[in-house]
Amino acid sequence: MTQKEIAEDIQTAVETLRRGGLILYPTDTIWGIGCDATNEDAVKRVFALKQRSDSKALICLVDNANRLPRYIRNMPDVAWDLMEYTEKPLTLILDNAVNLPACLMAEDGSIGMRVTRENISNKLCFKFQKPIVSTSANISGEDSPQCFSEISPQIISGVDYVMKCRQNDTSKGTPSRIIKLKADGEVKIIR
Repeated sequence: MTQKEIAEDIQTAVETLRRGGLILYPTDTIWGIGCDATNEDAVKRVFALKQRSDSKALICLVDNANRLPRYIRNMPDVAWDLMEYTEKPLTLILDNAVNLPACLMAEDGSIGMRVTRENISNKLCFKFQKPIVSTSANISGEDSPQCFSEISPQIISGVDYVMKCRQNDTSKGTPSRIIKLKADGEVKIIR
């Protein structure tokens, strides 16, 4: 794709997010179903599409760590270091989420957040200026697709916009590392 086509693809995805729509998009790990993380109705549509219990929290992507304090009250100091020095995608589960719908968070009020450095998803998050939900592009309980060609037609037809970027990329994506950082300083490696 040309730079102009990529920019148009990102712009259409952003417009879809702003209207409360769902998108299918490439991330720094695997293809994801996304929506405006601050829009409760859109988040509920993601749960419905995935046929997933809303007691399972979803993660969000942002373009820059400086965006996180708007959504996390009292970020642990170690979170900044982990984000700065990690070379692989890292999802941090952080306590005290704010300014996000309750259905997006875990029962304990925590939220999974990841700063994406991958070119397309980073530009998408930057252009949108808010967190974007990122959950694997599959029905809950099924295997996560490792590339676009493995995404089921049910998922593709269930979103409002499918990004064109990286659809022909056959490299296999892998899930992020997940670390839970409690407000009291406890650190737990999930994956």
